[in-house]
Amino acid sequence: FCRSDARKIWCFGPETTGANLLVDTTKAVQYLNEIKDSCVAAFQWATKEGCLCDENMRGIRFNILDVVLHTDTVHRGGGQIIPTARRVFYAAQLTAEPRLLEPVYLVDIQCPESAMGGIYGVLNRRRGNVIGEENRPGTPLYQVKAHLPVMESFGFTGDLRSHTSGQAFPQCVFSHWQVMTGSPEDKDSKTFQAVMATRKRKGLALEIPPLDRFYDKL
Repeated sequence: FCRSDARKIWCFGPETTGANLLVDTTKAVQYLNEIKDSCVAAFQWATKEGCLCDENMRGIRFNILDVVLHTDTVHRGGGQIIPTARRVFYAAQLTAEPRLLEPVYLVDIQCPESAMGGIYGVLNRRRGNVIGEENRPGTPLYQVKAHLPVMESFGFTGDLRSHTSGQAFPQCVFSHWQVMTGSPEDKDSKTFQAVMATRKRKGLALEIPPLDRFYDKL
């Protein structure tokens, strides 16, 4: 990310504080400042409701490469620019091989040494990843830290206690977002199933919108 690009950041999104960027990389485009507010509004709208399943986008940079604008002011209003720019952002997202992000908990588990095997078994079945374990000085207890996808956390406490005879005590706090393995367009992947489940819950069509829905040709 070069310094000149940093000076040309138009906005962050969604809600002007999100983890997405809109950057003006154009050269000598006429009337561009007149449509800046409309592009920013479209960017906020598009990043708030992403193309895959109407969820927030995250970690995406959009570059404005070139713009050709009508000389008549009437055709440069928000009514023309906002829907058009939003379709462009969606088309750019679809052509960039988008991925789904899932929230991950940091799990802190306290247990005696005899229960460690049960903890590892439960975490492995739920796509968990142990990142550290240490003995608490002066006690027979161990402290295990692990990352666990939020999607896999439902029923985790009961499952853990049943496999450790009630000797493990977990605490979960949000840690970070991570990319789900697999493409949302691969119908055999867990990512595709997550996208379809979200779209069904929101009453959307059970398909990822095809590119030609946003791809306009002159």
